[in-house]
Amino acid sequence: MEIVRPQWKAQTNDVVSTLPLYRSAPSLEVRLEDFELHAVDRLRVLKAVSDGLSRGRKPDEMENLVKELWKANMKHPLASEVLNKDIISHFVLRLVYCRTEDLRKWFLSMETTLFRYRFRLLTAEAQRVLLAEFGLPYRAVASAEFESIKDKLSQVARSIGQPLLSSDAIFYKVPFEEVPELVAGRRVFVYKGYAYVATNQVVSLVVTQFRSLLSKALTLTNRKWTSTIREQEKDRLTPIVEALCSSYLGPDFSEPKEFAEISIKDIDVVAKSSFPLCMRQLFEKLREDHHLKHGGRMQLGLFLKGVGLKLDEALAFWRAEFSQKVGAERFDKEYAYGIRHNYGREGKRTDYTPYSCQKVISSTPGVGDYHGCPYRHFSEENLRAALGKIGVNSGAMEDVMDKVRNRHYQLACTLTFEAIHGVSCDAGINHPNQYFTDSQVILKSKNHSTQ
Repeated sequence: MEIVRPQWKAQTNDVVSTLPLYRSAPSLEVRLEDFELHAVDRLRVLKAVSDGLSRGRKPDEMENLVKELWKANMKHPLASEVLNKDIISHFVLRLVYCRTEDLRKWFLSMETTLFRYRFRLLTAEAQRVLLAEFGLPYRAVASAEFESIKDKLSQVARSIGQPLLSSDAIFYKVPFEEVPELVAGRRVFVYKGYAYVATNQVVSLVVTQFRSLLSKALTLTNRKWTSTIREQEKDRLTPIVEALCSSYLGPDFSEPKEFAEISIKDIDVVAKSSFPLCMRQLFEKLREDHHLKHGGRMQLGLFLKGVGLKLDEALAFWRAEFSQKVGAERFDKEYAYGIRHNYGREGKRTDYTPYSCQKVISSTPGVGDYHGCPYRHFSEENLRAALGKIGVNSGAMEDVMDKVRNRHYQLACTLTFEAIHGVSCDAGINHPNQYFTDSQVILKSKNHSTQ
């Protein structure tokens, strides 16, 4: 069934132009390139929304954030195609995130939040139209009933800082269990099993319905994916779908830009000042043990490549460390090849890129390994010790640990960066090499200002 409804045809790139309900997949032909690119653009929006929520942004701040994110990522060269991009990207990500319980939970939460703030940005007339689209059976409270409970409604309004009720105020009478967030926040009058919802609170009612529909749809999509779609599209769509949820969406840092080169003589200084915790731990263990297992060599080696350590310097650096443990001859026979391979000088001549935060976090270090993400893989005791060692004070440390407990590992790293450098990092830390680059920018700026 065609999902594009004429009355909702988008005419601009504005977030308030339209808000589809995504009831059924569109009957549209989509180029494979657009299939992936549209999904990536929407994923940028959802991940930024997730970061905003993790940072505790207020509703008005979230509303502005969603508006700017949508304009920046969901626009299309053809204004008439904006709605199609919205719908296509949603259904592609529905395929991507239907596959496990954790993926479904994250997608459901982020899409519901996105829907909430896009609804708030609609005009009053557009909100009424969307309310009708849901086919909700609720009617405005009749005048006589309104007058009988007006004092109670006014008390609730005053308690939540809302303006006094006017004589033409409109309320909807709905079963209280359908607006749990309003009831939990004591923002509605509840009487005999019904909640009286003001027009400006209808978003909670609509969001509850949207979340319910999407939750059921994700379960159905998962069944279709596992039973038919995955196998039918194993050579075309399946690789894209299975890779998207772990995609890193920023620069790959394959070539250092701001700082073109570092040498062995610089490395100890910049390690202390600008390495993120994951790389600093590896670097210090390498200096201490003069050896790292394969996972550690890959994670640290590609990071060093990304910050500007050239191949000849890299070989000299690793040889100097490993020769103390295994000898120079064994290093040349067993380890030098891997370093040249990372730089694209051996094997398939692939120029490998440094690991993103997502790749580091998703790694599974074993016994004797030191790679991975300290915020995820360290015990609380070891993480606190590591944070204290690099200069994170007790107040900031508690904020970091709070994010770790809630599994916001990248945000924990962002807070560490802010605590050490004394500046905010609104973009968040998404890549170890980004941490290094941003650190160097700040430190060079401070040095310049003091000269």
